[in-house]
Amino acid sequence: MGVPCDDLVIIMNRKKEGEATVITVNCPDKTGLGCDLCRIILEFGLCITKGDVSTDGRWCYIVLWVVPHPSLTNVRWENLKERLLSVCPSCLSPFFLYPQPSRSTTPMVHLLKFCCLDRKGLLHDVTHVLCELELLIQRVKVMTTPDDKVLDLFFITDCMELLHTTERQDETFKKLHSVLGESCISCELKSLGPESEALQHGIAALSPEVADELFGYELSEKESRSQALSADLTKVKKTTIVVDDYMSPSHTLLQMHCVDQKGLLYDIMRMSKDCDIKIAHGRFSSSINGYRDVDLFIQQKDGKKISDPEKQSALCARLKVEMLHPLRVVITHRGPDTELLVANPVEASGKGRPLVFYDVTLALKVLGICIFSAEIWRHSTSDRQWEVYRFRLDESRAFPLDNSRARDQIVDRVRRTLMGWGCDRCSFIQMPRLAAHPKLYHHQVELIEPLLRVSSTLCLALLKFISVFDDV
Repeated sequence: MGVPCDDLVIIMNRKKEGEATVITVNCPDKTGLGCDLCRIILEFGLCITKGDVSTDGRWCYIVLWVVPHPSLTNVRWENLKERLLSVCPSCLSPFFLYPQPSRSTTPMVHLLKFCCLDRKGLLHDVTHVLCELELLIQRVKVMTTPDDKVLDLFFITDCMELLHTTERQDETFKKLHSVLGESCISCELKSLGPESEALQHGIAALSPEVADELFGYELSEKESRSQALSADLTKVKKTTIVVDDYMSPSHTLLQMHCVDQKGLLYDIMRMSKDCDIKIAHGRFSSSINGYRDVDLFIQQKDGKKISDPEKQSALCARLKVEMLHPLRVVITHRGPDTELLVANPVEASGKGRPLVFYDVTLALKVLGICIFSAEIWRHSTSDRQWEVYRFRLDESRAFPLDNSRARDQIVDRVRRTLMGWGCDRCSFIQMPRLAAHPKLYHHQVELIEPLLRVSSTLCLALLKFISVFDDV
């Protein structure tokens, strides 16, 4: 007897303003499931404010508390549920207890091309529409003509996989025209074939100095100077990660105390997925004064603890980089032009970070800075692939681009928006107790529920109990 497929994901919407929506996932486990779930939640403009994860390697139970981004309040909850279900392994097959091969389907890429009169905030307004329609931006080419017209090329994929239909295209055009209005000169949409994959990897020149700033593991001097403007960034160096290899006979315990940011749980899960780290139990506590505590019981891919001190040190160093410096932001000059560059690491699966383009265009719109041109491409370094965003900025009276302090303020505002530090609702919301939602529990969950309610000591006792049977 199993859990009905519709009950693999349950979304309980908040009853009052200020409360969180509770998302429960109760399904067979698979490698990287937590990362996939967190990415989808971020794509819908939601901040994860608290979370619990438990798995025995075969079945997992995940509870996440989420609140919408202030500028993306129109959340399509039913669509979110369908997307979350799409990455959950099926429990109908008797073979669900065994690892399932990952499906490597390449989504169809579509080209959205429109020409219109230029105005401040135009690029962000269009991006906002695409996000609400669940259209993911894969690559962008934005150009401004001398007569103040804009030609925008968006290479997009449809999360609903319906953009080839007339109904879905009509919905897209209607939403775009509601934003562009009479300024729209032309707008067209066409599907690109499988060969469109080549369009995802542009070849854009970066000087060695700029590349070092963007892709280096340590903060550059320019970034360190600009970070002095932000009180939140002074907390980054206070992060601590404690490795305990003695509390559990079969798991390594990581205890993290770090500055909060809206994609924190996603970054932890992404790193775990890319490094083949298995999380048996995890607790993602609510933010207190801008800090979070995260406890993880982990194993290596082979099911063993991480006992080697060198491996422990390397893991902690990698975690700090991924959690605290997941997005790189610099301003540079290329000839007479001033460019804002943003970079983020791409998952090993090839998927990029959600809503980066949205957040950057939002920050620039708030600052009143016009974007003359923009583009997105992929850049490969020796150990990973990056997604790079380039924005050529127009001059602004409020932020003269030849002034170093003004440039630092732009970088600071963009970074704060990307990290969610300008969004109090994501950081300080009070969370409801899990016990207030009895409908969330199924008979499989009854075996795991104590992990979500008892102290870490009892969690450890249960993990020891499980490890005894693993050794038999």
